[in-house]
Formats: sequence, structure tokens, C-alpha cells
Amino acid sequence: NERAGSISVMDIYTGEIIAMNSSPSFDPNLFLYGIEKNKWKEITKDPLKPLLNKTVSGLYSPGSTIKPLVALSALENDVITTNLKVNCRGHKHPLELYGMKYHCWKKQGHGYMSLQNAIKQSCDTYFYEAARLLGVDRLNETAKKFGLGNVVLGEYFNEKKGVVPSTKWKKEAIGQNWYLGETLINGIGQGYIQTTPLQLCLMMAQIANGGFKITPKIIMEDNKRKFADDHFKPLFKNSKNIKIVQDAIFSSTNEARGTSFSSRIKNKKYQFAGKTGTSQVKRITKKERELDLDTLQIPYEQRDHALYIAYGPYRNPRYATSIIVEHGGSGSKSAAPMAKKIFKLTIDRHELREKFKEKGYLDI
Repeated sequence: NERAGSISVMDIYTGEIIAMNSSPSFDPNLFLYGIEKNKWKEITKDPLKPLLNKTVSGLYSPGSTIKPLVALSALENDVITTNLKVNCRGHKHPLELYGMKYHCWKKQGHGYMSLQNAIKQSCDTYFYEAARLLGVDRLNETAKKFGLGNVVLGEYFNEKKGVVPSTKWKKEAIGQNWYLGETLINGIGQGYIQTTPLQLCLMMAQIANGGFKITPKIIMEDNKRKFADDHFKPLFKNSKNIKIVQDAIFSSTNEARGTSFSSRIKNKKYQFAGKTGTSQVKRITKKERELDLDTLQIPYEQRDHALYIAYGPYRNPRYATSIIVEHGGSGSKSAAPMAKKIFKLTIDRHELREKFKEKGYLDI
């Protein structure tokens, strides 16, 4: 069966979007002279939603792809340092708060985690604590700076803004107070937070370029044309914090025990750094947790979404990508392996275009 999802690729300096794919698609020729009633019904009733541009209009919980941003926000707001250690004790000793239990995904636990190892191994327990110390409102501010919670391309693309929650947002939207437990799950990309794939790509692009604002666009511009006044405006207080997060993302892909280590490319030309994410589509019950079913044993519509955000080449970064496989299960198994092909194609394309420019075949 064809999988539903989205792939985006963005230049981290110019903001040019060089790939934006939503799957599955449909045959546009069917609409040329008026679509037949049965074909229209077939397309509109398709559970994989081929008429929806998932890149700009699909809303997903970001899962663990939000963790680098949580870390950055906590560092920028001086609520944690790289010396903070959190003991992750697994399912037998979850964090308990007001009668609720907050588990790490790793059954046996990770042990004592530093910031770098927590991103590398995607430890939920560490980020429960980081989010608790940070608070939802300060995370909201950082998230919006880096492109979440607003349209990326403008009003003409039927984009969704998504949701980056705050205490004020919940009071106005739902009429209820914010609770600490909601802060914890927000810190691992679950709960009210909703993002589009293109927003996640922009977030990663701005982390990859050193923490500077870019303005995404789908039409290439002449090199002589000036950027917007705030293009490359610093989004950070301390550039060292960006570097700490970049190094942790690199370790997540390129060091043993990293969640996407199996998808790494050793060749420096194509080497990339990325962060996996697994987004729950339903709350996991105690019984389901104990069963610990494999993805294929779970009904399709109840399987987690698989996510991956990355940038490369790592030593001289130029492109960022976001990949979402709907109901793909684990980000490390379904989404991250796609990045290997994407970066090889993207970087080879970049080299080819540079050669064309040198020969005068391209004037952009």
C-alpha cells in the first residue's frame, strides 16, 4: 500500500524550498474536462486524503523532533546547563504527578542523562524535567521565533498555522487553566501542540544555519535582489547554545546509541545530522503498554506517525529536511532511512547547479 506523508527540503541560507512533496497524490488529468462522479467519490473518500497538501496543511504532533528546540529554549532562558543530569528509570519507576504517570519510551530506562545524551537517545524523562523547569510560556516564545505556530509561505497556500500552546492560549481557546502535567507532555511534542511538516523543516533550517531567521519561498530569486530586512536576524541570545544543540543532533545520527545511527552516512560529502520523532495518535493504555506490540500488530489508523528532521552536509550545512510517514510507527525505522536518499540527491543536485552557474547556463 502507498504510504501517506510529506517530504520537504529547504536551503538553510536563502530559504528556497527545493522539494515539497505530499503523498499520496492524484491524477490531475481527471479534472481536465470535469471529473466523473464515481472518481470524485473515490478520491474524497480515500482515507489517505490525496487532495490534502500535507506539507502545508497537515497537522501533526511533532513528537521528539521538538526536543532540540526545548533544549535550546531551556539553555537560552538559563533554566538548565549542560551539567544537568536526570535519572531515567524506565517503566517501573515513572515520573508521577497528581496521580498521573509519565513514562519514558525505553522500557528499562536510560539511566543518568545529560543534555547531549538525552537528545542523542531521545530520553523522555530528561525532557519532562527540562520542560518543567522551562514552563510552557517560555517554550512558546522560542517555538514561534523558530517558525512554529504560524504560516510559512503566506495566506495563498491554504496553510495551517498549527498550535503552539501557552497558558493564555488555553484560557482563550478552551476556557481552562493550564496544568503542569500538560507542560511535561508538551516538552516531548505531545498534547495540544500541532505543527506542519514545512514548519518543522523551517525550524531545523534555522537551527542548522546557526540560529538566524530566513524567509522561505518556492520561487527562486535573482541573486541581485535583496532579502527582507529581517532576513538573517539572530534568533538566539547566545550562539554557544545553538552549537550545543547542533552537536547533540549530530550525535543522535552519527554516534552509537543515537536513535538514527543506523541511517547515518559516513561519507563527509553527504553526512547529515538529524532527530527522530514518533508521534502518538492515541493515548496508550496500561494494558497496551504491557503488551508492547510491534507496529504491524497494531491497526493501521492507531499506529504512531514517524517523523525525522535533519540537515546536511554536517561540516558545511546547506539544506534541511523534514520527513513524515503517517502511521509509520517509529521515526528511526520508517522516516530516518529516507534521509539517506534525500541528502544524496539534494547534494548532487547542488553540485550540478553550481557547475551550470559557472558555465553561465543559470543566472540565479
